Parts: sequence; C-alpha cells; structure tokens
Amino acid sequence: MSTPSTDQHARNQRLGLWLGILGVAVFGITLPATRLATGTAEAPQLSPWFVTLGRAALAGLLSAAFLLVTRSPLPQRRHWRPLALATLGNALGYPLLLALALRTVTAGHAAVVTALLPLVTAVIAALVLRQRAHWGFWLCAVAGSALVIVFSLLRASPQGGFGLDPADLLLVGGVVAASAGYIYGAQVTPALGAERVICWVCVLALPVTLPATFVLWPTAPVAPVAWGGLVYLGVFSMWAGFFAWYRGLALGGALRVSQAQLLQPFFSILAAVPILGERIDAMTLGFALAVVATVLLGKRLSQPAPPVKSATH
Repeated sequence: MSTPSTDQHARNQRLGLWLGILGVAVFGITLPATRLATGTAEAPQLSPWFVTLGRAALAGLLSAAFLLVTRSPLPQRRHWRPLALATLGNALGYPLLLALALRTVTAGHAAVVTALLPLVTAVIAALVLRQRAHWGFWLCAVAGSALVIVFSLLRASPQGGFGLDPADLLLVGGVVAASAGYIYGAQVTPALGAERVICWVCVLALPVTLPATFVLWPTAPVAPVAWGGLVYLGVFSMWAGFFAWYRGLALGGALRVSQAQLLQPFFSILAAVPILGERIDAMTLGFALAVVATVLLGKRLSQPAPPVKSATH
C-alpha cells in the first residue's frame, strides 16, 4: 500500500523526467539554430566565437535582470564553488571546446563523440552526488549510448565517418565540461532553485562574455535569420532551457533524468525539418524509437540505492 510520501516521490520522478525531456527538446534546437547563426562555409554569417560568447552574454544580461526583479539574495559561501564549476562547464567550457573542434571536424564527427554526454553525466553524478542505481539502469545507459553512437556513425559515414583527429580531445573535453556543469548545477538547485542556478551561472560568466562580445561584434552585414538563431541560443539554449533541465535533475534524480539526453540528437533532426528543410529517413525513425525504448526501460529499472555513507572518526 502506497503512502502519501511514496506517491509524492513518484510524482516528482515523473515530473522530473518530463521537465528533463522539455529541457532536452529546447537544447535539441540548438544545432539548427547555431547553423542559422553561423551560416555555412559558402555563405558565412556570424563567427563561431561571436556566437559562443554572444549567446552567453545575452543570457547573462537576462539573468541579471531576473535576479534583480525577483530580489534574489546572494548565494551562500558554500554555493559559489559548484556555481563556478557549472559556469566553467556550461557557459564557457562546452561551447568553446565544441566551437574549436568544429573548425577541423564535421558536425557528424562531433555528434558521434558528444552522443556520449548522457553516459558521462550519469558517471559524474555517481561520483559527485554519490548516487547508485540498479545494474539494469547502467545496462540501458550503455545500450542507449551505443545506439546513438552507431546511429551517428552511420549518418557520418558519407561525410568521412569517424576517425582519429586531435579535435576528438576537444570534443571529449567538451562532453566532460558539460556533464560536470549539469551535475554541479543540480547540486545547488535544491537550495537556490533551478531558475536562480542558471541565472547565477550566466551572471558569473558576464565579466568574460560581455566584453568579448563587443570586441568580436561583426562589421560585415548579417542576415536577419542569423541574428534570430543567436537570439534563440541566448534566450532558450543558454538560459530558459536550463530552468526545466536543472529542475528535472533535482526532482527526478540526475542518474535517471540524464538519460533523456539520449533523445537530443533526434530532437535536433526533427527541428531541422522546418528550420533548415532537411528530411527524415526510415533509419532515423528506427533508431529514435530504439533509443526512446532504452530511456523508458532505464527509468523503470533505475532504483537508486541509499547514498554511500561517509566514514566518521
């Protein structure tokens, strides 16, 4: 017989998963929005450096306004370290390392490596938050990541496929930076609230991102759609999407909700249809269904064990 506390816990887990999926859907549009902002090699628009720093600066200004309007108190001393680590990972590290890597490798190549993000996030969650789960969860996590990697390899093969390249180190570093940022942000979410976590993350980056944005401001004409892509990245990918994402991690558990990231490549593919005019093939749909199955099965099998107790002396 269920108790009120058990029912509430189950509702929180369901809500956390759906909030995580919403956040991932918002992040999924990042790829086509970035393509709009940067343009192509044949028709370049905004530079990747400007897009990376400009979107963080825009999110930082919005965050500062939000914190002022809501009269948010300053974080306590113990909160600054995880906030600083989340800033380095989510606002600076991942976007910068990804942009640098994409100078020398294809987007398909990068997708292969960054598809490992859910598994890396789960591993960091286990290490940092001391969360453990049923072996079936880890099996589903590995299987889902393997499906995404195989899918990415098959899609990347016509463009040269996956090969060893120095940029792989940048991509792996970016995945680790993003995963660590997610987890450290989730660590302070219960105390600060999801909205304030991402706001403080973006504000902490402003001393770097705002001056750099003005220095890199484009002098050549830029198409309106490129500016539209940048606005989406700053308002949603870098800011509002994290409201749902951090809240989902806090309510549903970082280990479980992190697996929703497996859906992100497919959200990007779906969003690219109306935004970029791309088409969806049968292979894409088949892999998407298989990945969704692993995420749902992993949620069913994930039963975190009690936190590891620290030794006392």
